[in-house]
Amino acid sequence: MKSIILQLLARFWCIVFLFSVFFPTRSKSNGSIGKEITLALIKPDGLVGNYSDRIKDIILESGFHILRETALQLDEDTAATFYVEHSSRSFFSSLIKYITSGPMWVMALEKENAVADWRALIGPTDARKAKITHPDSIRAMCGLDLEKNCVHGSDSPQSAQREISFFFKDVFSGGFITKHDEL
Repeated sequence: MKSIILQLLARFWCIVFLFSVFFPTRSKSNGSIGKEITLALIKPDGLVGNYSDRIKDIILESGFHILRETALQLDEDTAATFYVEHSSRSFFSSLIKYITSGPMWVMALEKENAVADWRALIGPTDARKAKITHPDSIRAMCGLDLEKNCVHGSDSPQSAQREISFFFKDVFSGGFITKHDEL
């Protein structure tokens, strides 16, 4: 009886191994099984308003894992490089002035559907609209308006990879995570 159970277990693990070789579940976006990563920024108004602890609590309570995090203050050149896709827009100089007005908290967040779930948590870009249509969102909690909206979230997995690599140069290597676009 014992030998039959051992044979069945050996066959089971052999099948599991072969299945994993021929049908890998590793995500191309970040290398973690079934997970995605996204960039989260707590902008200067979020830090000045003492919202960072509450925002981090919401992140963790929502099932995200914070892979990397750091506080930093961008200079104008670095901010302009990060927001280059908005350089031709009328609000660009105001955005750069705002984003360089104080320190930010930068995080790489991981979870299944990280990009969409983080975007849902932060709410609409315009914090005034968020207060009406998404009153439980982070932007409703701490944002002021379209520009001073407290947080940033990547708008796609591709943007997330680009944005995370901007702040954490060693996070991505060949499309896989190697270490623990809008405003």
